[in-house]
Amino acid sequence: MHTSVYVLMRYNFFRQSLPRLSPKIYISRNINGFNNRTQLSERSPQNPLYPYQRYVRFKNATPFYQKQIFWVYTGTVGGLGGVYYVSHLETVPVTNRRRFIDVTPKQEEKLAQQAYNEVMKQYGRKILPPFDHRTKFVKKVARQIVSVSGMQDLNWEFHVIESKEKNAFVLPGGKVFVFTGILPIVGNEDGLAAVLGHEIGHQVARHSAEKLSFVKILILAQLFLSIIIDPGLLGRLLMEFGMMLPFSRKCEIEADYIGLILMAQACYDPREARKVWERMSIAQKNSPPQFLSTHPAHESRIRKINEWMPEALQKREQSDCVNEYTGFMDTMNHFRDQWVKW
Repeated sequence: MHTSVYVLMRYNFFRQSLPRLSPKIYISRNINGFNNRTQLSERSPQNPLYPYQRYVRFKNATPFYQKQIFWVYTGTVGGLGGVYYVSHLETVPVTNRRRFIDVTPKQEEKLAQQAYNEVMKQYGRKILPPFDHRTKFVKKVARQIVSVSGMQDLNWEFHVIESKEKNAFVLPGGKVFVFTGILPIVGNEDGLAAVLGHEIGHQVARHSAEKLSFVKILILAQLFLSIIIDPGLLGRLLMEFGMMLPFSRKCEIEADYIGLILMAQACYDPREARKVWERMSIAQKNSPPQFLSTHPAHESRIRKINEWMPEALQKREQSDCVNEYTGFMDTMNHFRDQWVKW
């Protein structure tokens, strides 16, 4: 009897002193729920689980594309974007192609000024002087094409760069650069008219401004797709080879067509354009495949020029180049006697 009372007293003493003697064991017992009477409240700051019990577990969230607010915003943005797109559609001269462009000529000129300064800084020492016979040759043909371009009021500048590079390019605002390496390929004035007509055609169509506008659309499309899926490397390759490069080749083909019509109206022989690209094809045998290039293949250009040739020859006939030449010779003969006497 005394032994049982003693054991019971020791047991009660042990229970009362357990939190003080073994706090870790006490906490463990409370966590596992063995002592419900002494377990701390779930919202008590002393409860070791209190910080974790404050977090709210979310149930399976509804996909964003199933929410009404998503489609409200998408419809609003899409509607406003559609109105903006339609209100900035323009027609390309000569080809009558409808395209989106939201860059004004003044904005385009400001952007081009920096590029022009960089080109002049890079090739300044290699630019031939105005009295050089090659510069005079280029300017003579260029003035004739500009006279039928409808852009005579533009501040045109034509520079010839001493370089073996077989190329020519134009900057917005009518700044045309021709490398001397392409002059042996053009061969004559008609061949040079094909090259200059192409570059002036870029300016007539304002392809630089159109490219800037097109890039804006691609950036917005990429941002929208990134909300739904991660485009990753495949998306970037699709943008480059599926959108940007084909768009650039389309502009080059259009400049070929405009240039062919311009040179025909300026009384140059459009058939020489085909010969220029044939010679260019021989000179540039190691050109990359068309789908990797910003320019169409030479064979594609020649095929397109052949398709446009009847129209170009008709334009040349409508320009009455033969009568103009005859009238010029009559004027020369009229003053011939006076010039001989002088």
